[in-house]
Amino acid sequence: MVETRTSILGIAPYEGMQTAIERAAQAYPDIHLDVYTGDLKEGAAIVERMPQGAYDCIISRGGTAELIRQVTDLPVVEIQISVYDVLRAMKLAENYSRQYAIAGFPGITEPAHTICDLLGYKLDILTVHSAEEVPEMLAQLKANGCHMVVCDMVTHTVARQMGLDAFLITSGVESLHTAIDQALHISSWFGRLKRENMFLRAITQDQNGRVVVLDTEGAIFYSSPSEPPAELLDVLRSHLKEVPPSSSLRFYHTERDQLYCITAQTLLINMARYCLFYCTPSRIPLHTHWTGLRTMNRGECEYLLMNSFYSISGAMGTLGGEIQTFAGARQPVMISGEPGTGKEQIARFLYLHSSFSNKPFVLINCERMNDKSWDFLLEHYNSPLNTTGNTIYFQNLETMPETRIPALLAAIQETGLARRVRLLFSCACRDSEPVPNVMRLFSARLGCLSLNLPPLRSRSDEIPSLASLYLSSLNLELGKQISGFEPRAIEMLRQYEWPNNYTQFKHILQTLASLTSSAYIRSSSVAELLSKERTLRRPLLQSSAPAAENRTLDEIIRQVIQDAVTSNKGNRAAAARQLGISRTTLWRYLNRSGEEMDT
Repeated sequence: MVETRTSILGIAPYEGMQTAIERAAQAYPDIHLDVYTGDLKEGAAIVERMPQGAYDCIISRGGTAELIRQVTDLPVVEIQISVYDVLRAMKLAENYSRQYAIAGFPGITEPAHTICDLLGYKLDILTVHSAEEVPEMLAQLKANGCHMVVCDMVTHTVARQMGLDAFLITSGVESLHTAIDQALHISSWFGRLKRENMFLRAITQDQNGRVVVLDTEGAIFYSSPSEPPAELLDVLRSHLKEVPPSSSLRFYHTERDQLYCITAQTLLINMARYCLFYCTPSRIPLHTHWTGLRTMNRGECEYLLMNSFYSISGAMGTLGGEIQTFAGARQPVMISGEPGTGKEQIARFLYLHSSFSNKPFVLINCERMNDKSWDFLLEHYNSPLNTTGNTIYFQNLETMPETRIPALLAAIQETGLARRVRLLFSCACRDSEPVPNVMRLFSARLGCLSLNLPPLRSRSDEIPSLASLYLSSLNLELGKQISGFEPRAIEMLRQYEWPNNYTQFKHILQTLASLTSSAYIRSSSVAELLSKERTLRRPLLQSSAPAAENRTLDEIIRQVIQDAVTSNKGNRAAAARQLGISRTTLWRYLNRSGEEMDT
């Protein structure tokens, strides 16, 4: 094993100390020492000019040592002025026949106070904390009849310039040996820590992630491969108090377009508590084992919400305050509204702003659930209904098979599920249609808070501001500089009926922003796109027209609905969107005609 000598840089405030340091270092053959003379800023400038990695430690004295600490990451050992050093200078000053005082930085004046108290000396002792204070202090002493000061190097220089006598307090060989011994000890410890740091960085840089260690105050103790972004650091600090002492905490964070899974645990280093955060890239799962069931985490929900219409300011309108209040409540919430009003995003918002946001968000899409999925949910020991602390969201409750309703209600009520988890429900229903029975039943039995999302057409006066806000976010996303809409264009958006509400509104604006190459979105572009939308959503009445004179209105409507379901390959949701009606209405007409509803 090759032994290396400790390299020490000495910065002496005056030439005499440089000689003294070099002489004291002769007792240490295993060190390499370079000493330069420079007081205060001059000494700090010498350190800044030195090449990186040339030294293990720096020794200096007084104010010069303080300034050096501000310009280097190396450990700086201060050569202390001992009581003996001050006493020696005071003994020399006893032969001085005129009035004198002791003046300088605390490193000198504090030992001087101790000596004066012990020996009963009556001397003026004045303390300064910066070089700028020295001239004023000396001028005051001079005005009071003082002719000499016992002082440090800074005060000594100014005193001589002002015509005062000065005795410089020098550091004895004992103080120099103590400083060198301390420098060797610190260099050994600092070198070992640096090697461990390099070793840890070499390990963590090979991993596809980020390691951050914070102390209890949130200051960075260690970070690799680099210092974390400010947003991530704020997130980590917000979870500091949640990290358990003997187990781990897992949560998620979205940084730009990347989702991170973060595992946190407690570290004890020399009896001090630290928190280790290991951040690894994650991805949103595209498939789950059970049809209609999906478990998401906080990071995934944040990502999906931030990419929705409700990410823009003011999107919730007058409901914003009520939604925020519901987020903090423990009661189940029933969210209703027309298709496209963002019920799922509001459910995510309630989850993210609740005390359950560190636990999973379980989405149960009643429209997609098949028999196997229902059996797993209601009967399996590993069902999300057997967990505690999660948020469980039942989506499209109106499509739940009637045979499943009693079993699900019993499972919720008899097991006290609403006390163990946060329950959210949503039903699609139009204002002009009766409330689905399942919605009325669950609200009454479970005491749900009711949250009805208004259709976009009821907020037509807000469309100009909503469109401008969303266009601003699209400019950032698409790298464009669109200034707004032509007056006629914005009026067309206000007058449009928006059958699929906010979902359609977001799609229209995204398309317009993507295709527009001018500073303003033209009315002709809006008219063309809205015309296409009306064509796509127009009910398919042509197939029933030839026989209309021989059929009732109900028969014609049922035929149109059946044709729409067939043209969409049995996808009822797609058929309802094409016809501009809710799934409840579609289901009701198909049941009248004896159509079998597959789940």
